[in-house]
Amino acid sequence: MSSLKKSQRSLRAWTKQKWRTKSGKKSAETGERYLPKKAIKALSKEEYARTSRKKREDTKKGKQHVAQPDKIKRKTRQYRKV
Repeated sequence: MSSLKKSQRSLRAWTKQKWRTKSGKKSAETGERYLPKKAIKALSKEEYARTSRKKREDTKKGKQHVAQPDKIKRKTRQYRKV
């Protein structure tokens, strides 16, 4: 067993997945969806635009955590596993 706490192990795994936005800018500035690099590559231009549009819309409503559209969620799930 690792001497790291669960939250530290999770952060290490998260870092290895290279989470980012497609533009490389901060999500807070652009409203884009923040995903692992491989998940972004797996999405079409239209799918990424759709999930980012939903993120922007719900962020304007005051929500911090916004679920992705179901089809996109299923497609990106494998890239988010820790």
